[in-house]
Amino acid sequence: MTVEPGWVPPGIDTRKANIARVYDYWLGGSNNFRADQDAARAMIAIEPNIRGIARANRAFLGRAVRFLATEAGIRQFIDIGSGIPTGRNVHEVAQEAAPGSRVVYADVDEVAVAHSRLLLEDNADNAVIQADVREPDSILTAPETQLLIDLSQPVGLLLVSVLHFLDSSDDPWQVMAHLRDALAPGSYLVLSHGTGEAKPDVAAAANTVYLSRVSARGDHRSRAEILRFFDGFELVDPGLVYLTQWRPDDPAEEAADASQYWLLAGVGRRSDSPG
Repeated sequence: MTVEPGWVPPGIDTRKANIARVYDYWLGGSNNFRADQDAARAMIAIEPNIRGIARANRAFLGRAVRFLATEAGIRQFIDIGSGIPTGRNVHEVAQEAAPGSRVVYADVDEVAVAHSRLLLEDNADNAVIQADVREPDSILTAPETQLLIDLSQPVGLLLVSVLHFLDSSDDPWQVMAHLRDALAPGSYLVLSHGTGEAKPDVAAAANTVYLSRVSARGDHRSRAEILRFFDGFELVDPGLVYLTQWRPDDPAEEAADASQYWLLAGVGRRSDSPG
C-alpha cells in the first residue's frame, strides 16, 4: 500500500514495521505498509515456510474456537493479540457454530484496533479494545469486556502467537497466571507459542530480524517453558503439539515433519480447583 487509508489513526508512523501488519502480509492481507512488507520479506529469506506457518497458526485458531463452541459449550471469548482481521476471524467461527457467541478482541496496535472496529461496528456481540497483554487488568476491567463477558461463567481465552512477544523481564508466566485466576472453572485456554527447539539457528536469526526491524520484543521458548503457561489447566488431547498436529480436520493434512511449523499449540481446561 502506498497511500494510507482513512482508517489509519492520526500520528501512526507506518514507516516502522509492526508485527500485526507483518503477520497480515504473510496471510495475504492488504492492511500493511512498505516497512511491514520489507520486514516480512526479510523473515521469508530466513524461513521460506513463514507464510505456511502463519496460515497453519490461523487454521489452528479456527479449529480450537470451533472445538470450544461445539464440544466444550463455550459462548464467550477473549482474543488477546487479535491482530488485523484477515480471513476467518474468531467471531465468524464461533457465531457460525453457536449463534449469539460473544467476542472481545484486544490488541496493542492502533491500526489493528481501528480496522477491527470498522469491521465489527454493526455486530453487537463483539467489541474491540486497545490494550496490552502485559497489563491484563486493562483487558479484564475494560467497559467492553464488562458488558459482553461474564467472568463468573466459562470463557475461551485465546493467546495465539502472542506470549513469545513478551521477554523474560515481562514475566509472561505471571501475566498468564493473572489471567487464569480471573477465569471461572470450566474456562479454556487456547495458546500457540514459538519454539526454537527444532531449528535453533533459524530461530536465533529470526529473532535478530525482529529486534532490528519490528517494534516487538520477546523470544522463542522451550517446550517445558511453554507448558508452564498451562499451569492450572488440564490439557485436552492431543496435548501440546505442533500446529498441524492439533486435531487436523483431515489427518492427511498433518505435515510429515510438523516441527517445520515452529509453533507449539495446545488447549487447556481450567481446573475446578484454584491454582
